[in-house]
Amino acid sequence: MHADHIPSMRIFIAEDDPWYAGMLEHHLRMNPDYTVETFSTGTALLQRLEEGPDVVTLDYQLPDGKADKLLASIRAQYPDLPVIIISGQDDIGTAVQLIKEGATEYLVKSEETRQRLWRLLSQLQASRSAGQAPSAKTASTTQRQMSVGRTLIGRSKGMQRVALLIQKAAQSNIVVSISGETGTGKELVARAIHESSHQAQQPFVAVNLAAIPEGLVESELFGAEKGAYTGAQERRIGKFELAASGTLFLDEVGEMDLALQAKLLRVLQERHFSRLGSNKELRLAARIMVATHKDLAREVAEGRFREDLYYRLLGLPIQLPPLRERTGDIALIAQATLDEALEDGSLDARPEIHPEALEMLEAYAFPGNVRELKAMVLLAAVMGDGQCIKAADLQFHSVRSKTEFLDREMTLKEYNAKIIRHYLSKYNDNVVAVAKKLGVGKSTIYRMLKQNQLGS
Repeated sequence: MHADHIPSMRIFIAEDDPWYAGMLEHHLRMNPDYTVETFSTGTALLQRLEEGPDVVTLDYQLPDGKADKLLASIRAQYPDLPVIIISGQDDIGTAVQLIKEGATEYLVKSEETRQRLWRLLSQLQASRSAGQAPSAKTASTTQRQMSVGRTLIGRSKGMQRVALLIQKAAQSNIVVSISGETGTGKELVARAIHESSHQAQQPFVAVNLAAIPEGLVESELFGAEKGAYTGAQERRIGKFELAASGTLFLDEVGEMDLALQAKLLRVLQERHFSRLGSNKELRLAARIMVATHKDLAREVAEGRFREDLYYRLLGLPIQLPPLRERTGDIALIAQATLDEALEDGSLDARPEIHPEALEMLEAYAFPGNVRELKAMVLLAAVMGDGQCIKAADLQFHSVRSKTEFLDREMTLKEYNAKIIRHYLSKYNDNVVAVAKKLGVGKSTIYRMLKQNQLGS
């Protein structure tokens, strides 16, 4: 089932602290799709439950009782109603017990509570838009492999969660915000959502805001009439217009200046825009997705990004894990890269990857993430003998060393072996030179070689 609109949500908040209740209400009302009502006691909330709220949040300690009793009362009447506990107690045992008793989530009051609550509500809203019960089972306990265009691949837990969120996002029109380091595949995720959605036959328009000169961003997005500015010799159709009823993907949205942020916010609120130099309003029909490698919450805190735009764009957040946290996916990505290169004619034959080479890849931190891995594997395939990629074929060009050993947990013996193996490679297997460099006896290195601890 595909939703044609984002469903509104009615949210009941039980909180006896008037200031905190008001803060939450003000914060959530930034989303025009949210209707918020606050209650100072659990009894008052229970008396209004028959009105059908979509989500309930409960302070752990209310004047007429603790959240566990109130949760039990709600569950007895409305077993599928999402209930979020917001507590001043950072008590793992209490949190676990309340989750077991049916709470949807347990949030501890902190500076991050507002963002966490917003994200959670966005995910619940996406589930409702997709026609799914909020309490429906997820596939997080199943082994899941995802491949979109043979470039977004992974079986790791992080990528399993990304796959689930892509599925949810594809079933609704909710704004999607994708974050992650450079090279993790943010645009690929956006394309995967688009191609799995009911907009798949409509345009997918991507624009990298960091790659456009500051003075041209507005005309690039909204378009311009002839003569609207110096150099505008003909009408320019902007990305909003080109996206039509499809998807507009704004990459590196954190690079926008504050003035343009205000204009973007107005367009998203009113769902209309005009070309520069024109008074004619055009309807915004496209779905919006955004991506950034920056921490937008920090950008807001430091005054570089508008708070109201931040919450408007947050929507359904998808955080892409860096490749260094997906060690088990490296072999899959490397093999898929070689398969694709063979199919498109970049390679005449598909080489195997030697176990030692794979070990080196899996020990490397990959600051350039998937993009760096693909480039490295393709270069090694070209530089090698065509039959097998060996350790010597790999070229680590990053400014970060491939010997950042602490990026993966190992025993002390494994760390020692890795350090010695690195220096043996660096000094052309000159044991005397390595022993002198590391301040150990030659016998130590020879003993490790004899015991095969160095993989030789």
